[in-house]
Amino acid sequence: MQVSELYVYPVKSTRGTAVAVAEVEPWGLRGDRRWLVVLPGGEFLTARENDRMLTVTATETPDGLTLAAPGRPTVRVPYPVGGAAVAVAVTRLDTVRAAGPVADDWLTAVLGEPVRLGWLDDPRRRTVSAEHGGEPGDPLNLSDAGPLLLATTASLDRLNHWVSETRAERGEPAGDPLDMRRFRPNVVVDGVAEPFAEDTWTSVRIGDVDFRVSELCDRCVLTTIDPDTRAHGHEPIRTLARHRRWDRHVWFGVRLVPRSPGTLRRGAPVVVG
Repeated sequence: MQVSELYVYPVKSTRGTAVAVAEVEPWGLRGDRRWLVVLPGGEFLTARENDRMLTVTATETPDGLTLAAPGRPTVRVPYPVGGAAVAVAVTRLDTVRAAGPVADDWLTAVLGEPVRLGWLDDPRRRTVSAEHGGEPGDPLNLSDAGPLLLATTASLDRLNHWVSETRAERGEPAGDPLDMRRFRPNVVVDGVAEPFAEDTWTSVRIGDVDFRVSELCDRCVLTTIDPDTRAHGHEPIRTLARHRRWDRHVWFGVRLVPRSPGTLRRGAPVVVG
């Protein structure tokens, strides 16, 4: 088994970026989900509510990040180390640092609603909850429930087979296979012998970096939005509900907690326990 793809998502719920190399920190991959978009009331915005977020590409730079979107000039956003504290309604987190009016105005124009950009200055201020497999002191970036998400191509292939069966039964057009990017993984593993074998893993070693499998990943409606066209549909939730539904959720992929720092690379060997 080996790593076939690596992704980071510098701003939560915006477009992912494929990378060849990624540094592992205690709270996730370096540059992954350290920023988020905040509504006037303090709630954080996701592409579930505003799919224009999927048009935004954020790229980490040495002093912050750049934001890009079709038809818009790029904007540079420095780390707001001394930025004002902005109250946010995020589980196990009270505030983030305000990125400032340049980023706020740019995002407001792209997303079509008033928003602010916030930065999590210290991920040690947030922890993985026990209900999501966290152990005392496990730090967490702005991901929903775990520092990293791993998915396998074998499971996606099986899911696409199931989706084709569902469409045929309903007399629907075959359609294109679902793209792995719908599931927003950090690590994609190829060469797994059996679909959904990851359900039983308790540990993963990628190259020389060790991880604990904290839990399976429950999936939401965001997976039903095409990351390129922003078209909304029924899949994969409809088919996952037939084959992968229990405890009132549908499941695809597993969440990982780093046991050690290190470097991940495409092509790195994967060993599981």
